[in-house]
Amino acid sequence: MIYTKMGKLKDLLGPMRLPFLILTPACVVLGLGTAIWSSSRINIFHFILLLLGAISAHISVNTFNEYFDLKNGLDFKTTPTPFSGGSGTLLEKPELSHKTLITACMAFAFTAIIGLYFLYAKGLSLLPLGILGLLLVFAYTPWLAYNPFLCLVAPGLGFGPVMVMGTHFVLTGEYSLTAFMASLIPFFLVCNLLLLNQFPDVKADQSVGRKHFPITIGRRASSLIYSLFLVSAYLTIGLGVYFKYFPKATLLGLIPAVLAVPVCIGSFRYAENIKKLIPLMAMNVIITIATPVLFAIGLFIQ
Repeated sequence: MIYTKMGKLKDLLGPMRLPFLILTPACVVLGLGTAIWSSSRINIFHFILLLLGAISAHISVNTFNEYFDLKNGLDFKTTPTPFSGGSGTLLEKPELSHKTLITACMAFAFTAIIGLYFLYAKGLSLLPLGILGLLLVFAYTPWLAYNPFLCLVAPGLGFGPVMVMGTHFVLTGEYSLTAFMASLIPFFLVCNLLLLNQFPDVKADQSVGRKHFPITIGRRASSLIYSLFLVSAYLTIGLGVYFKYFPKATLLGLIPAVLAVPVCIGSFRYAENIKKLIPLMAMNVIITIATPVLFAIGLFIQ
């Protein structure tokens, strides 16, 4: 019976892609950092509710992705890596697809309810970010993934401006240029995270009509976009400190840049060699998570 329950729990949690959810707290904590730097009074209940809503949104987009990728046949054509290709849960048990869709819809509804609460508590100024966030969650897999530019920027918008600026606004009651600039850091990094993770899936994605940059311009040219975005993320930190939008302690966020050079070089050199790309994809995950966390620590200790 214990094994049966564990199996059912695994079936439920698998499409959520739990290991990937760590990205959400990293981005929300960044918004908390800008809020603390701007205001000494933080509503802990609101922060916890924000975090739950953000994680729920991430679960929703993951489970929608698992569902639609099974229905369009992509899962049967993809060779998964530790960082791309889905969880494989529905590939093994396609009968779980209906439950996965229900999970996606419930998580989406939970996120929307939390958003409505904050609209009531904080005012309609939050509405544009809320609408954008929900659109990104629902539209990414069925529509946005079929346009190269939208496919590139949509993840970054969700984890960057929507999460960071949304967190900052809810906790402070206002928007700020500091929060906007800070949100550009996860924007560039998360765009890159999805971009590099698309390299192994080019043939499979192309077979179902998807159009992202590794398909339309090739992997090697896409690695140049990757390098540009990575430089932009760290340049944002440097310029923000120089122009005093960020405290000097946020230069801690530059530490993961030591991994940036080998990943940039490697993504260009091994653009067509998936086996050699996998360690670089792992380093890219570290960069994407560690940078906003260290930057936020700099805001906390200033």
